Amino acid sequence: MTVLVFALLAYLLGSVSFAVISSWFFKLPDPRTYGSKNPGATNVLRSGKKSAAVLTLLGDAGKGWLAVTLAKTYATSWELGDEAVAVVALAVFLGHVFPVFLRFQGGKGVATAVGVLLGLHLWIGLMAIATWMLAALIWRISSLSALIAAALAPVFTATMLGFGNSTFAVLLMTLLLIWRHQSNIVNLLAGKESRIGEKKSPGP
Repeated sequence: MTVLVFALLAYLLGSVSFAVISSWFFKLPDPRTYGSKNPGATNVLRSGKKSAAVLTLLGDAGKGWLAVTLAKTYATSWELGDEAVAVVALAVFLGHVFPVFLRFQGGKGVATAVGVLLGLHLWIGLMAIATWMLAALIWRISSLSALIAAALAPVFTATMLGFGNSTFAVLLMTLLLIWRHQSNIVNLLAGKESRIGEKKSPGP
């Protein structure tokens, strides 16, 4: 029962959309109405307001980190094992992707996944970030960089934490993240995916 409570709280935290919050704060259009219509940092950046995109990125990553860190901190005192941490990690990610506050239409989960990885182990998160940055430097395509980092995340987790519950949770997150990038994969195969730095109108 305690694990379910932890999972529910993590899911509700994950459901908080910082893309919507930052857009409201900076008086920008709702990110669900322009660009990819994805409530995430990359789409918010298309508004031209970098500070809003940074706030979105930090907020979405921060909630993933916070949920996992709290789970790691209190799991022992509640006599719970590492499976509770894994459940919380997956729950906060699911909250971002399928947020109850946005009628289950959320972001693709890249920033929140990075926050989860940083919470699980600092070096796992840093390796994922470094992978994204290297891929972005080479190809300058955000979605491709995210897919490559996501594909390697379970490998990084298994290397640092072994083949346990956390690695299984990260693997599930990776599969879901790849599924959420279906349209990007289609565009990548067609050579139509936008590159980092390209300006797009946010629309009405």
